[in-house]
Amino acid sequence: MGFLKFLGWLATNAVALAAAVLIFDGIGFGDSTGWDQVSDNVGALLFVALILGIVNSFVSPIIKVLSIPFIIITLGLFLLLINALMLLFTEWLVNLFDIDFYVDGFWNAVGGSIVITIVTWVVGLLFGDAQEV
Repeated sequence: MGFLKFLGWLATNAVALAAAVLIFDGIGFGDSTGWDQVSDNVGALLFVALILGIVNSFVSPIIKVLSIPFIIITLGLFLLLINALMLLFTEWLVNLFDIDFYVDGFWNAVGGSIVITIVTWVVGLLFGDAQEV
């Protein structure tokens, strides 16, 4: 992966994560609210986006392959659970680095993972997929 591909990938993840932070009160950084959560924590947002991207690149495919029977039985709905768990796992990982990022509860994780997936898809449509660059 070239440097520009990496920057595009990181920017896409950061925009998607920022959208989830702005939409859900249960996802955010520290005590600030609204747009201040994103603008005051740009470095933390980029770090969380990096960790989320790494988790989605390495951990999520393994979990998805291992849970193929559940995905088939639930007609794909189990993927929502997997994506929510990846967001909660990301929260746990970044808190090991003393980053004040939180996902407050399972349903916020489900909603946040849906928003992140949709925003990543839309950004990919608008600017081209990071793998195609």
